[in-house]
Amino acid sequence: MSDTPETTNHHRICPLCEACCGLAVQVQGGRVTSIRGAPDDVFSHGYICPKGYALKDLHDDPDRLRTPLIKRNGVHVPASWDEAFAEVERRLLPIIEQHGRDAVALSIGNPAAHKMALLLYFPRLAKALGTKNIFSASTLDQMPKQLAAGWMFGHWLSIPVPDIDRSDLLVILGANPMASNGSLWTVPDYRGRAKALRARGGRIVVIDPRRTETAEAADEHHFLRPGSDVFLLAAIVHTLFDQGLVRPGRLQPWLNGLEAVREAVAPFSAEAVAARCGLAADSIRGIARQLAAAERGCLYGRIGTCTQRHGTTASWLVDVVNALTGQLDRPGGAMWPQAAAFARNTEGAPGVGGGISVGRHASRVSGAPEVYGELPITLLAEEIETPGIGQVRAYISIASNPVLSSPNGARLSRALDGLDFMLSLDLYLNETTRHADVILPGMSALEHGHYDVAFPQFSVRNHARYSPPVLPAATGALPEWQVLMKLTAIALGRGAAADVQALDNERVAADVQRLAGATVDTTADAVLAAVAHWQGPERLLDLSLRSGPFGDGFGRRPDGLTLDKLVATPAGIDLGPLQPRLPGVLRTPSGRIELAPPPLLADLQTAAADLQTPAPNLVVIGRREVRSNNSWMHNLPTLAKGPERCTLLLHPQDAARHGVVDGQRVTVTGPQGCVVAPVAIDDTMMPGVASLPHGWGHGLAGTQMAVAAERPGANLNQLLDDRLRDPLSGNAVLSGVPIQLSHSMS
Repeated sequence: MSDTPETTNHHRICPLCEACCGLAVQVQGGRVTSIRGAPDDVFSHGYICPKGYALKDLHDDPDRLRTPLIKRNGVHVPASWDEAFAEVERRLLPIIEQHGRDAVALSIGNPAAHKMALLLYFPRLAKALGTKNIFSASTLDQMPKQLAAGWMFGHWLSIPVPDIDRSDLLVILGANPMASNGSLWTVPDYRGRAKALRARGGRIVVIDPRRTETAEAADEHHFLRPGSDVFLLAAIVHTLFDQGLVRPGRLQPWLNGLEAVREAVAPFSAEAVAARCGLAADSIRGIARQLAAAERGCLYGRIGTCTQRHGTTASWLVDVVNALTGQLDRPGGAMWPQAAAFARNTEGAPGVGGGISVGRHASRVSGAPEVYGELPITLLAEEIETPGIGQVRAYISIASNPVLSSPNGARLSRALDGLDFMLSLDLYLNETTRHADVILPGMSALEHGHYDVAFPQFSVRNHARYSPPVLPAATGALPEWQVLMKLTAIALGRGAAADVQALDNERVAADVQRLAGATVDTTADAVLAAVAHWQGPERLLDLSLRSGPFGDGFGRRPDGLTLDKLVATPAGIDLGPLQPRLPGVLRTPSGRIELAPPPLLADLQTAAADLQTPAPNLVVIGRREVRSNNSWMHNLPTLAKGPERCTLLLHPQDAARHGVVDGQRVTVTGPQGCVVAPVAIDDTMMPGVASLPHGWGHGLAGTQMAVAAERPGANLNQLLDDRLRDPLSGNAVLSGVPIQLSHSMS
């Protein structure tokens, strides 16, 4: 009889970026021995990037927190869960009682998008706290896209994505899917799909201030001055009208505001914007003509279009271009996926709805409007610093590291030191959580079940997949949904000793009461009985799957989806290519696509005035790398190894103008601060544009991320001005910010 431990094989959805690839994980003796792409996965078909291999590093990382910590005399010390929750209750409730619920701020970071428990139970905590001071990573990179979609189509998540597998033209603006595998576009193996597009005679055009990995593999690349996307897009729309290329085709009956758009872009001829864009007028017209002539194609704009002063207006114009050329809701064009679960834009009567609301309240200090229930995260510091009624005195961070990831993190770091109480739920003792009085550890991604709540809403193909836990939870670990429900109980005044299962049962019963009879044709008791064998996030998932567009309707459609069916099909269930969804996808009051929302027309007028502002001599942009998605990934050896990646890319002309050579360390000064970084001279950069990657700046005192501290890098966000944001969405301005270079003495 062999003493060799049994080897088991598991299917797992990768939780480390938006591609959501299927992984084949091999386990022996309770340890992961192999991770590779799962060839039978219905969505990713065996594709894997280096991040997938790093899932083992994350699970095994000795720096990953595994027990609660309480700060005693300035030092974090281990504590039991009971001690930690008692401390939260002791410290948090008096603040609420004395200063009101808005004295608590709550933030959630983008790693939560890959945690079913965090996404589904964070709203319960937010509702229980009752605070208006809610923040997230969305106002660092994507809120313009969501706001534009909300105004145009009636829902925040109705964001059309390129149907690349059937396209013959893809124009990419301010995005690098070769490195990201999509952003608000879940597209595993972009490289392979792009290669297939070109092999069938299609073309890819990239417009970006850097000749990115995506641009290198494209048919055509155009440099563009950062921050000028709105001018380029308005000029493309102007060209479509001017040259008689507006052909919406089957979209025509659902378009409102065509003439208003024509009038709004009148000042933006190709000649008028060429100098500001750094792009010849003929090139601008040529891009417009390609989009108009394509049988199946579309324009895709992403993070570069969002992280600027006119981010929402630029995001809107991307969809306007696709609508005017008839490429919206068309196979091979820009289409709406249909998620199997949690698809809010499939709820209610199809084709009409209440639309969205913004500005239901405003931030206390700057008066920034609420958007999608939250405030700009760049305002968190001032809400803590500024005395008065409603001052933030307590802060709860969930998988969030804004000290590194948001502009002027040094200011926020100082502000956090002035709080009366701070609580974090996180995997690491990092640059933000080091300020916390209590840190509650999250679980390893391999220790809990996983379903992508958000990303099927943006996926290149409709599908449904669920991954059960690969490994049993570590001794003493507490599931994250139970952690959030315990905090919810404390916020509701039920105490740290509350029965979280009973509280969850109450909340689910209330959800089902709203569901039964409205979305499904059965009684609440029957619905609850049907999902009674699940608990926590899995129960919510089964409810959503069964009541969703592909679900079994709790028995009404026996062939439909249930969680049991997904568990029995580890590689997932393919639900087919994207299908036209107009008019059913619309949730606007008019039941039509609103091409000309008044706030966007007004912002375009502001942009017209900005067109005369000369471009700065040197500006900085961020960049995405396949091995670096979030700041915490820098602590994983598989991703951290290799050449230094936190370098300042600089065009040879700019290097010569500043008298610097390759590898030289320079001081980079921005509106709010300065950093020191090594120069990498690189002709892939547009002259006048430098690039520093996002998420670096490790090694601060009090952190516990040893690998990251070995190569801390320079924090791009330390240069940026936390007062600069898109006034419509509140998104931070992270791109096209003026900088100065000087020779470093360090």
